Amino acid sequence: MPDSQSISAAVAELYNTYPFPPEPLLDEPPPGYNWRWNWLTAYNFCTGQKPEREAIRILDAGCGTGVGTEYLVHLNPQAAVVGIDLSPGTLAVAKERCQRSGANRAEFHNLSLYDADQLPGMFDLINCVGVLHHLPDPARGIQALATKLAPGGLLHGFVYAELGRQEIQLMQAAIALLQGDRKGDYRDGVSVGRQLFATLPENNRLVRRERERWSMENQRDECFADMYVHPQEVDYTIDTLFDLIDASGLRFLGFSNPRLWQIERLLEKNPELLERTQHLSDRQRYRLIELLDPESVTHYEFFLAHGDLPLADWSSDEVLLTAIPDRSPCMDGWESRTLFNYDYQLVNLSEEEFRFIQACDTNHAQLAQSTTSRKPRSVQELLQEAPLPLKQVRELQAQQLILLSPNKPESPEG
Repeated sequence: MPDSQSISAAVAELYNTYPFPPEPLLDEPPPGYNWRWNWLTAYNFCTGQKPEREAIRILDAGCGTGVGTEYLVHLNPQAAVVGIDLSPGTLAVAKERCQRSGANRAEFHNLSLYDADQLPGMFDLINCVGVLHHLPDPARGIQALATKLAPGGLLHGFVYAELGRQEIQLMQAAIALLQGDRKGDYRDGVSVGRQLFATLPENNRLVRRERERWSMENQRDECFADMYVHPQEVDYTIDTLFDLIDASGLRFLGFSNPRLWQIERLLEKNPELLERTQHLSDRQRYRLIELLDPESVTHYEFFLAHGDLPLADWSSDEVLLTAIPDRSPCMDGWESRTLFNYDYQLVNLSEEEFRFIQACDTNHAQLAQSTTSRKPRSVQELLQEAPLPLKQVRELQAQQLILLSPNKPESPEG
């Protein structure tokens, strides 16, 4: 069995051959956003409130060609962003990408996740997407990252799911058999895989799954190689995922695609079965969902925390009225009543909701431009300008269209 060092070398060679992700380099900021890479919206998702600080440190652990790193810089203008990766070839692309798009604040290091402790300081947000499952020892990798996560910090992780990738596993094994002694020649592996898909019958299970789910992205050899000829991959189930999370010593906050993990979407037609699920633990309910809908669970994306986080409670009208509201930075189509929200779902705002969010936006802009010690306006004050029932204010907050901050009392002058 190959040792950890030789596996890491093979992984680095794959990405030197096929730098990944293969997104084009732009001479401008990348389009759109991923709210999980925006500190304000990620923190709000986990705690129900806006963070107190925006001048934070972010680690992109396993940054590849810098696609995520670039977004992390542009979406967090006050943050210091560091990217690490095992492959010198992909890091070269990452550096060029960030230079060209103006993400010049990014700092890069050629490091394995195992060696994250060599980085100075701690990080408030660690982004680790598509990396842990390619390590010889994922538990060691996530433990190394956990040591660099500051108290109160967040780690966003993404690993593959076994049940939704069964056809991929079969094709990986078939390609390896046909390669024989040439296994490790990644260009040959891509050629063999493409020939197989072109040769197998149209109704073949592997062909159908590739066409239905993966073929668009796999037109690029970099994506095809990452999926089908990768030298190291660990796929998870709910049970083994939580073994990994437990090994990290961090606290599970939830999946960052929560709609997928709602059992109601599968069993809403049968109240009796839904009632039975109420006796299950959260982990058992997650396991039930992946067993009943394996094709939808191709990966797990989740937030972990170092220690306790302040969880907001806006159920009291008095507390809500004193809160300081901001418009979410992750909206596509603003300033319009019809827009896409943080998760790129279409939202149609009422005229009253639109006016209130406008007031939140104006409030934030005035504060940012003000040279005075002007206090931010509360929900109660903005409602005088843009009336809206408190129920709808809560709905806007629940939809993450606005972010709320507790209105802390001013410190007495010394």
